[in-house]
Amino acid sequence: MTEDTHRFKAVIAGKTYTIVGQATDEHMRSVTEVLNEQFTQLKQLSPNMSKEDAAILMAFNAVSDQLKMVAAQDDTAATATDETTETED
Repeated sequence: MTEDTHRFKAVIAGKTYTIVGQATDEHMRSVTEVLNEQFTQLKQLSPNMSKEDAAILMAFNAVSDQLKMVAAQDDTAATATDETTETED
């Protein structure tokens, strides 16, 4: 482990995990809180859903949100480039 890497214990859906990373404890606590909120919401909507299925849906939603943000950033960058090109003409 590098100097910037540390361990963080997180309880997610009732199970303890040791997360190794470079993020701050505050960030790790925030991520843990969001995961537990999402898990609780999924279990309320579908009480018979397994933890595994809930985890898969949460991962799918996270990747979907990430791809949307990347696309939005790409659109913003393209718009900025177009505006710069127009003002140079």
